Amino acid sequence: MTDHSYQLIAITIYFAVMLSIGWYAYRKTKSFDGYMLAERGLSPAVAALSANAADMSAWLLMGLPGAIYLSGLVEAWIAIGLTIGAWLNWKFVAPRLRAYSEIAQDSITIPSFLSNRLGEGSRPLRIAAAIVILAFFTFYVSSGMVAAGKFFEASFGLPYLAGMLIVAAITLAYTAFGGFLGATLTDVAQGLLMLAALLFVPIVAVVELGGLSAATQAITSINPDALNLFAGWNEKGPILWIIGIISTAAWGLGYFGQPHIIVRFMALRSPREAVVARRISTLWMVVTAVGAMFTALIAIGYFGTNTNLTLEDPETVFLAMSRVFLHPLVAGFVLAAVLASIMSTMSSQLVVCSSALIEDLLALTGRIWSPARKLMLGRVGVLIIALIGVMLALDKDNAILGLVAFAWAGFGASFGPLILLSLYWRKLTPTGAFAGLIAGAITTYVWGTVDVLSNAMYEIVPGFITNLAVAVVVSRATYRASAGVDAQFDAMERVLKAPDAQ
Repeated sequence: MTDHSYQLIAITIYFAVMLSIGWYAYRKTKSFDGYMLAERGLSPAVAALSANAADMSAWLLMGLPGAIYLSGLVEAWIAIGLTIGAWLNWKFVAPRLRAYSEIAQDSITIPSFLSNRLGEGSRPLRIAAAIVILAFFTFYVSSGMVAAGKFFEASFGLPYLAGMLIVAAITLAYTAFGGFLGATLTDVAQGLLMLAALLFVPIVAVVELGGLSAATQAITSINPDALNLFAGWNEKGPILWIIGIISTAAWGLGYFGQPHIIVRFMALRSPREAVVARRISTLWMVVTAVGAMFTALIAIGYFGTNTNLTLEDPETVFLAMSRVFLHPLVAGFVLAAVLASIMSTMSSQLVVCSSALIEDLLALTGRIWSPARKLMLGRVGVLIIALIGVMLALDKDNAILGLVAFAWAGFGASFGPLILLSLYWRKLTPTGAFAGLIAGAITTYVWGTVDVLSNAMYEIVPGFITNLAVAVVVSRATYRASAGVDAQFDAMERVLKAPDAQ
């Protein structure tokens, strides 16, 4: 049996498991609210693992290893910033958003939460928020499509388009039918598979290379600065280096505004369970990030000292290392972990896009649909977004990390400040939030498309700051006390202070 045969067996088993989970979720999903938020019934472990799997996507197993392979450990500042940002998100956003979203008319989407939280006059904000979600998620979904095409092209020699369409079709199938529950449960399975792969591959690689000392020597012989977290300090100078690191670590700011992640907070069984979820999430992130970086570093030494081997695309370095050091069947399951990283994020994004399309745009037309019709429309919404993602991904030369970086910054700068202000500052107004959202989104887009600016600082930083400043200034100018808004805010704080919420 050939290596490809073993690997195809593993991939087929993986696909079958994902579709089975999707079918199970389909059987359990009976309502539109269940389709979009799983009836707020996620346990801490499920919420944490699904949020992480939905978060990391192909960036963890393709984008990050590729960056480390090219530049060394200095690229680890992205992972450091993300880990800190995720911890802060679970600590300061998760419990409040879980409590507040239920109090604010049982909101099931981020746009509906902002609208219900801010009260009268927030209709334009809800529409704008839904449009921003749809706009930026098309880039995010397309990054997963690009990764899928590259995956099958590098692993099995399939044409890029064929690989992309295979993954898109299977992800669409279990997401369209299983909804949020299907995406969440498959994310848990995918998160555990990613964890196992990122623990196993670097350990086996170190053993095969003769131990940690031999691996380190091989790495530094090819790139003396590969293990230097502070590489470039002397060449760039302290000021420019610090600006660069702040720009890189600023990825962590994006967590506060990622709809496909923070919607997991809204689906927790209770606010108090965010504590356990935070611990599980942080442990998973540290272990997987270290595993991804370590694999890429070992690859520097391995491919550098074996001149007969070549690596055409740095973003496939994790795939290449698994094929070199593992039995084909085991390597097949590692390849499945890469698919898991791609498909977990895509499925979550498709559900959030569908909810924005149906719950936050079509619902505002005033037309009343039956629960069955809304459920059907939700599934149609998933299909529409998937097709748009496929069309954007037809250009396989798009860099995965670049697509993810642009979408991540867009969400972080558009929603992050508003989520924080809505949870901690009762004087945020609909006008202030709308102005901040537009200012943050435009700043991010313009900054990210001007090379001189984007090379100097990651666009999320100016976008986040602009949104925050505009939202505060405009809110102070337009604030009028509202008994209903104040009552909801007070109710949220009472829930969090209750003994069973600690």
